[in-house]
Parts: sequence; C-alpha cells; structure tokens
Amino acid sequence: MAPALRHSIAALAVLGLLATSLPARSQILMGAMMMRRLAKSASRGNPAPAAPAHQTIAYGADPLQNLDFTPPPGAKGPVPLVVFVHGGGWTQGNKDNATGGWKAPHYTSLGYAFASINYRLVPQVSVEDEASDVATALARLIAEADRLGIDRHRIVLMGHSAGAHLVALLGSDERYLARVGLSQGDLAGVLPIDGAAYDVPAQMAAAGRYMQGRYKQAFGEDPAHQRALSPLTYAAAPNAARFLFINVQREDGLAQAKALAEALRHAGAQVQTESFDGRGLQGHVEINRRLGDPDYAATPVVDRWLKAVFGG
Repeated sequence: MAPALRHSIAALAVLGLLATSLPARSQILMGAMMMRRLAKSASRGNPAPAAPAHQTIAYGADPLQNLDFTPPPGAKGPVPLVVFVHGGGWTQGNKDNATGGWKAPHYTSLGYAFASINYRLVPQVSVEDEASDVATALARLIAEADRLGIDRHRIVLMGHSAGAHLVALLGSDERYLARVGLSQGDLAGVLPIDGAAYDVPAQMAAAGRYMQGRYKQAFGEDPAHQRALSPLTYAAAPNAARFLFINVQREDGLAQAKALAEALRHAGAQVQTESFDGRGLQGHVEINRRLGDPDYAATPVVDRWLKAVFGG
C-alpha cells in the first residue's frame, strides 16, 4: 500500500468518524465512503521523496517519549529548527506522519533541521500530559543544540490537527514551557495546521455527533476543564511572538483560527492567517500530507513565512 494512502487511512481512524455508537451497518457504509474519498486524496500530487537519514532521540522513559531528528545535508554552523507535532485526535498517530512524508526532505533541503515528535496519548494520559511531552521534547532538543548543530534561538513549532491545538496551547499558555525551564521567547514562531480546538467548549458545542465522543474523551465534560485546555483562554500576552495559521475550507477550523488569531493579534503577536482549497476530511488530510510538496499551494506560503521568521 502506498505510504500516502496508508497515512490517509490512518487519519480516518485517528479522527474517530466511525463512532461506536452508530449501528454496525452505518459504520460499514460510512467507512467505505471515507475510504474512497481518502484514496482519491492520496492519489493527488507528487510522491514524497525518500525520507532522509535521521536519528531517534528519547526524551523520557515511556516508549512514546521520543522524536526523530533530521539534520540538513552539509550543514555548517547552527541552523534553524522546525519541530512537528502530529495529529490524531489526541488518541492516535505518531511521528512517522512527518518523517516519512514531504516535510522532512523539504525543510532540510531549505537548510533547516527537522524534528518530528511522538507523545503519550489519551486515554493513557491527559491532554495536559501531551502538552507537557511536547515541551519536554523541545527542552531536550535545546539542551542538545550544540551537538545537533541547531540554533536554539530560531525554532518554530508546527503541528497538524490535534498537534495544531498542542502547539497553539504552548504558544499561548506559557506554564508548559516554564515547567521545563523555557519560555515563549524560546519560540521564533508557531504554525498550527488546520486545527479546530482553540476554543474547546465552542468547538465541542458545534461538533457533529461523529466527533463528540473523541472530544469528550480528550477534554471531558466539565466546561472549566475545557476552557483550561483552550489556547483562546490564554491569548492575552504573553504569547509566542509570531503565528501562522493555515487551514482548508472547513467552517469550524476557519472560525476557530480566526477567533484565536484576532485575540493574539490584539495582544501584540504578529499573526498571519491563510486558507487553501480543500474541504472536509479530505482537505484536512491533504494539507498535512502535501505540505512540503512544491506543487501544493500552501508550501510556498509556509516557506516564505519561515524565511521571514528565521531571518534567512
């Protein structure tokens, strides 16, 4: 099975669209429909290049507390670092989502180092623990900056879907970074990709029945707890200095990104928002799978933003 299709099929399970509360026949019919749509999406665009050589680094004792680090070819001197946080509805997914796609070969070809993070998953841990894992992984990379050849002052956090929520949370709620001896000043920028849980209570209220179970599993049913895990709650300063939100044409994602972007901008952050063709689950999968493909519309937009953030 082609890697792109394999990732797309994984995304179906990740997003939990086949709710267990549905009758078995409905689950089967919906699964067949989504498989056809995802297969069509997976066939678009160029095949990703072979994954460049990387090293896996543990940042904790749990088997999921590790990351893949890929240096740029022929790197001389400290280089900027792009750190990717995978999606998966907070319950699934892994770092191979990026290591084996377009992102690692593309960003290293631009002269940046690239890291893709694993983190522990709900229900074994909480979403707070997941955010803490991302912060701890970042701290490990910074602690090894000299050995890895990275510039600790030029780091961008990038995340897709649930990963977009986690990087936005670290970029707005500084407590997670503070616990590992860092601050939002250690982030040159934050790049959430097609996230839709920046205001968790609002997102849960608007979500269709297929996502309700996944959100409840991650965030519970207490509105106070949901607000405590919402980046919008912390959008007043301090925040990371720069954000780029990229989304496809999903109403919930666009509305959530707009609300958080406006709040961050009001608090003094430099914020850019961009949207691209693609609807529903198919577009949600495609923006993640194809980011880095030079023929995909979002790629040059992100490249220009990274160049501006890194000053290169």
